[in-house]
Amino acid sequence: MSASRLAMLYGLLFAAGVATLIASVYLLTAQVLERDVDNVIDAEFDGLRDEYATAGLAALAATLERRSGSWGRNGAVYLLVDGDRQRLAGNLTGWPFAAEPDGPRVEFAIVAHEARRATTHPVRALLRPIDAQHQLLVGTDVTERQRFLRRLRMAFAWSVGLAALLAAALAYAYERRISARVGALAATCRQIMEGDLSRRLATHGTNDEFDRLATAVNTMLGRIERQARTVKATFDSAAHDLRAPLHRARMRLESRLAASALDPEGHDEIESAVSDIDRVQDTLATLLQIAEAESGVAGSRGERLDLGALAAEVVTLYEPLAIESGLAIVAECGSAPVVGTRQLLAQLVSNLLENGIKYVPRGGHLRVVTAAEGGMARLEVIDDGPGIAKEFRERALTPFGRLERDAATPGSGLGLALVAAITRLHGGTLELADCAGGGLQVRCLLPIAPPAEPA
Repeated sequence: MSASRLAMLYGLLFAAGVATLIASVYLLTAQVLERDVDNVIDAEFDGLRDEYATAGLAALAATLERRSGSWGRNGAVYLLVDGDRQRLAGNLTGWPFAAEPDGPRVEFAIVAHEARRATTHPVRALLRPIDAQHQLLVGTDVTERQRFLRRLRMAFAWSVGLAALLAAALAYAYERRISARVGALAATCRQIMEGDLSRRLATHGTNDEFDRLATAVNTMLGRIERQARTVKATFDSAAHDLRAPLHRARMRLESRLAASALDPEGHDEIESAVSDIDRVQDTLATLLQIAEAESGVAGSRGERLDLGALAAEVVTLYEPLAIESGLAIVAECGSAPVVGTRQLLAQLVSNLLENGIKYVPRGGHLRVVTAAEGGMARLEVIDDGPGIAKEFRERALTPFGRLERDAATPGSGLGLALVAAITRLHGGTLELADCAGGGLQVRCLLPIAPPAEPA
C-alpha cells in the first residue's frame, strides 16, 4: 500500500473514530435528558393518582385547575378527560391527538399565545387511565431540551468537521514525511545500484522502522562492499598474474614458429596452441569487462551520446566482415540520445553483430534499428538465423551459457552475458524474442537522456 493511501486510511479511521465517539456521547446525552423528563412526569402523575385515590375525582379536578397556571413557570401540561375524551380539567383546551396514541409515552405539539403571537411548543407526556372511565395526561414542555439537543448536534457537527480537517492535515503531513523518507532511501539505493557501494542510507536517530531498516541495509551494504573489494582484488590479481605468463607463452610459441623449420604436424600444433592462448586471453578480457560492468565502476564515466550514431559507426566497421560471411547488413539508426559509456555501448553493439555474423548462415540478413520512443532508447538487432528457443534464453544471458548446438562453433559463451551486464549497468533491460519469419530479435531498452541544458 502506498504512503498516500495509508495516510488516507489512517485519516479516515481517525475521523470515523471521532464521529463514532461524538455520536455515542450525543445519544447518551439525549437518553439521559429523556429519562430525567420521564422521571419528573412519572413522579407528578403518581402524586395526582394518589390524590384521586384518596380524595376522589372532584379533588383531582380542583388540583388540576389550580396547577393550570404553572405552564408559564415550568411548562407543566395537565388534562383530565372522561370516557368520551371530553375535557374535565387541566390547562389543555381539548384532546390533543388526531389518532389513537401508540402507548403511554406520547409526544405532541401545542400552540401557545405569548406576547401577542402564536408559538408552537413540543410536549412530552404520560397518558394513562386512572379508572375505567377517566384518563389523565401529565406532561411538560420540552422546548429547552430540544433546543439544547439542536445546539449539541451543531457543536458535534462542527467537532466532526474539525476532526476531519485535522485528520486530513495529519494524513497530508504523514504522507509527505513518509514520501520524503522513502524518496531519500530510493535515491540512495539508485546511487548504490549505479555502482557507488560507498553510499549508505540516511538515519535520523529516531530508531523508528525506517531507521532500523536503514541500519540493517547499511550493515548488509558494508559486507557486500567488503566482499566486492575482496573479489575484485582477487580477480584483478589473478588477471594480472595470468596475462603476463600467457603473453610470454604466446611470444615464445610465435618465436619458435618463426625461427625453426618444423614439420607440418609440429607447425599445426604450435599454431593451434597459439589460437588456444588467444581464446584464453579473449575470455579473460571479456570476463574483466563483465566484472567491471557488473560492479558499476564503468558507469561513473557516463557521457551524453547518440546511440543511433554510435550503432551506425559500429555497423560500418562490421559491414566488410558481414559481406565476407555472405550476409546483408542494414542499419536503420534513428536518433536515440542516452547517457552512458561510449566504449561499453560500442562493445554491446559489436557483440550483437559478432553473434549474428557467427551464427547466421550465408545468404542471411542482419538489421540494426535504433529509435527513441516512450521515454526509452531502443536498440534492436534482428537476424534470420536459427534463433534461440524460449527455454534456453535465460541461460544464454549468463556467462558461459552456450547452447549444445553451438558446441562446435568457436566462442566462450560470454557475448550475450556481456551485453546483459552493460545493459544493466546503464539502467536498461534486455529482451530476446522470435522474429516473424524466424530468427532472433535482441532488443535493448535504455533510459533516454534528459534534454541537454542550454550553453
